[in-house]
This record gives sequence, C-alpha cells and structure tokens, in this order.
Amino acid sequence: MGEDTQSEVYAELAAVGPYGVRPGHALITMVEPHPGHEYAYNRWYEDDHYYAGAMAMPWMYAGRRWVATRELQLLRRPEKSAVAQPVTAGCYVSVYWIVDGRYEDHMKWTVAINKRLNRDGRVYRDRTHVFTSFQDHAATVYRDGAAGPRDRHALDHPYPGLVIEVVDAESPEQRPELLEWLRARELPRRLSGSPAAMVTVFRPTPLPGDRMAYVKQVEGVDTRLTLLWFLEADPRECWEACFSSDAGLETAVEGTGLGRMELVAPFIPTVPGTDRYVDELR
Repeated sequence: MGEDTQSEVYAELAAVGPYGVRPGHALITMVEPHPGHEYAYNRWYEDDHYYAGAMAMPWMYAGRRWVATRELQLLRRPEKSAVAQPVTAGCYVSVYWIVDGRYEDHMKWTVAINKRLNRDGRVYRDRTHVFTSFQDHAATVYRDGAAGPRDRHALDHPYPGLVIEVVDAESPEQRPELLEWLRARELPRRLSGSPAAMVTVFRPTPLPGDRMAYVKQVEGVDTRLTLLWFLEADPRECWEACFSSDAGLETAVEGTGLGRMELVAPFIPTVPGTDRYVDELR
C-alpha cells in the first residue's frame, strides 16, 4: 500500500477560492552564500530548493532566479544601506509570483513544507538571508501600455536584466502618497524610451511567527516599497543612462520629501542547471 496523501482533499480545495493569474503577491529573497560555499549552495538551490521549497507549492505559479556578479555588486548603492550590510551582500535573488488572494493558503503550506525540509536535512545552512519577504502587489507600470508581456509573464519572459530598488517612506502615513507619485508620475516618465519594459511595485508583509529561525522578521512593513525593473538589456549597458547616481531615482525621491532610497541593485538571470557566474561572485 502506498502512502496516504489525502488526495480527496485536493478535489475539495480545487473547487473553492480565487484562481486567477494576477501576481497578487510575491516572494523576494536575496541571499548570500557563505564564503567557500558558493558552488554547493548554488547546486542545492538549483537542483532541489527552487522546486521543493518553491515551485512545487500551491498557488506559487512563476519563479526566476537572478545573480549579481562582483562587477554588478560594485554598482550598488547607497553605501550605507538599511537593506544590505555591506551593500554588496546578497549575490543571489529569487522572485516568485503568488496568485492574488492566496497568500494565507500558500503561507500555511510553505511554513509546513520548510519545517519538513529542515527536519529531513534538505535545508542548506551556510547562507544568510539578506532581504527575504513576502510582499503584496501595489502597482505595475508599463512602458508600452497594452503592448508586450504583462506582469504575470515577467518571470517567464527572457528579460536579460533586473534592477531592484527599495524605497522607505518617511512615515507610514506618507507611503500611499509616495506610491501614487511613483505610479502616476515618476515611473511612467522614467520608463518612456528606456530599456525597462515594466516596473512592478510591492509592499512587504510580516512573516509568520512560526517561520524558520534563520529567516529574520521583515523590516519596514509599514513604510517600505520594493520596485522590480524588468530590463530588455543587460543592466551594465544602461546603468549610466538610467540607474547611476546622477540619472537614478533616488534624487527625485528625496526631492519629494516623502522617502529615501535604501537599495539600488542590478542582477542578471542565472542559467538554470549550471554553475555559470559562480566563479564571478567574489
């Protein structure tokens, strides 16, 4: 006799609740493998954890993994970041979409499965979570209007670059105003004619109290916004024109008096199933 997997419950669950395709929530997890463990960490994540700890879970329907080589790490700012200390920490980031309205259902599964993975020795210890949080979708701004991929496609479309920006509002009361300024004015202006096809904006949510102990509680839940710029070019090709300290978003943000930039970090996609770029991290 095989193990009872309670298959009848799946039939009941499939008949209830939201099942759209909008990315209502995201998991954004930026991690630093400990020195000397880069290859082993990469193989564990590529071969096991990306699937068992993420894509095999209910309601998580798209994912992509990105890497910052040392060259890309050195482009980051500000030097004194509230997100990463030092600002170069966190050479891998994985981004996942979760079906709108399914955050609580997904969290029940993810907490349980990660406890099981930990118990079964399938969690790699020699790593540090630099910036890991589940986040709620706040806005998506497109460069080309209705043309081109939507945000639901962003993790499957072969974008060659990603820039993550983290903005902290001066107060919880100012975050809605900051979000509206970004959504309606500043992001459309910056996207026009740029190599970025879209920007998705998310708000972090607190992690559950029964999370794994090696993942720290989320900071800035009431004040922070995370911007994901999906680029049609390698970020190094457009850095000076679009994301340098002279051309970037942080001066405009600070000029509003509503907030400040705490991280600007470029990435390129990993090549799944390979160790490409691992020897370029240090």
